[in-house]
Amino acid sequence: MCKLLDGDFVGPACGHHGPYIPDVLFWSIILFFTTFFLSSFLKQFKTERYFPTKVRSTISDFAVFLTIMIMVLVDYLMGIPSPKLHVPDRFEPTSKHRGWLMDPLGENPWWTLLVAAVPALLCTILVFMDQQITAVIINRKEHKLKKGCGYHLDLLIVAIMLGVCSIMGLPWFVAATVLSISHVNSLKVESGCSAPGEQPKFLGIREQRVTGFMIFTLMGCSVFMTSVLKFIPMPVLYGVFLYMGVSSLKGIQFFDRIKLFGMPAKHQPDLIYLRYVPLWKVHVFTLVQLTCLVLLWVIKASAAAVVFPMMVLALVFIRKLLDLLFTKRELSWLDDLMPESKKKTEDDKKKKAQEKLEEESRLEEEEEEERKMKVRFEGSNRLNIPVNSFSGSSDSDALVVNISDEMVQTAVWKAVNSSAEFCVQPVRRSGSQEKVACVRVDVSPDSPGEGSTTETFL
Repeated sequence: MCKLLDGDFVGPACGHHGPYIPDVLFWSIILFFTTFFLSSFLKQFKTERYFPTKVRSTISDFAVFLTIMIMVLVDYLMGIPSPKLHVPDRFEPTSKHRGWLMDPLGENPWWTLLVAAVPALLCTILVFMDQQITAVIINRKEHKLKKGCGYHLDLLIVAIMLGVCSIMGLPWFVAATVLSISHVNSLKVESGCSAPGEQPKFLGIREQRVTGFMIFTLMGCSVFMTSVLKFIPMPVLYGVFLYMGVSSLKGIQFFDRIKLFGMPAKHQPDLIYLRYVPLWKVHVFTLVQLTCLVLLWVIKASAAAVVFPMMVLALVFIRKLLDLLFTKRELSWLDDLMPESKKKTEDDKKKKAQEKLEEESRLEEEEEEERKMKVRFEGSNRLNIPVNSFSGSSDSDALVVNISDEMVQTAVWKAVNSSAEFCVQPVRRSGSQEKVACVRVDVSPDSPGEGSTTETFL
């Protein structure tokens, strides 16, 4: 009635658009976080033990849609007037003072076309980088895509749609990074059969055009579904957006390195870059990235947003300055396009191959030692140990003992470089008898010669 009479809302219980309604803020917070956690739970429902596999997979695939439907129903039953999605009632231009097509100049003079080339160049840089970064993320090798990528075709479509949207005065058509990543994740194919406790293996992506075509068809048809969309609460949409953003953080190295700040060393995961880069350098690299991210966000949200594309381009030079603080080897681990899991797998393969080579080399050295030094019995209680002649071969049932070549260089050997016989202290008692080891060494005056032996008697 106040609006019908063109009145103003005055008083502490009123806002600019009407009286304040109790519990709206609290209910909006409940809707926001419930939407986020319910979406996460339903997305992981395929790993639960309840219901058949087909049912669990269907619930997981349509987790976001089911969450929106459930939360809209709950909000309707509660009856609290939470803020709803604002949609127009008719399909028409936003303003009544303009048509479907826009005049490029309008009331501006002709020379504004030339001046507009400078900000247009900045926008071109931003759109190009946004498009290419999104395309690179989608076409990663870890996704195992079979069809070829179309970087030039994608950029051509974006350029054409930018021109069409500009003439019609519509928002620009650019790459949707989060939506594209979520689309690819929803099309992943995993192995159906696995051992108990074993994680299913990733097999690839369902590469087709049906889902993409249907997504944009339904987006176009949404202009005719305003009578239904106006029941969706805004907190529910914000919860869905939060879920999409958080789910996209999984596997991003930057987010994993941020978590290392509050994690003790013994609880840190086996990340590939922690094997080769000191922890303090990892923190420095993360702080540089985090500072650049905060700076870009502040610029984008301020009145200086027009220079945002230039700041994005400036990141290239900041990355070049990091060569002064880090070695190329360290940067190859911290700033590489190859995903973390693939780098770790390749590094483990290299380590296993290196360990195998070392094991084979060690076995070859042991075999060489065995060929150089043989110990065999010639009598009932006599051992013949060749000192210089190591080419002989032992019998198949001979006792083979490995003795290091370093024995000839020890002080004991030098002390007995002439014929000598000595006894060692008793080493073991057996009943009332003492067993004493007596050793006689026969060598030439200068050095061990051909056929010289060391005879040991017990």
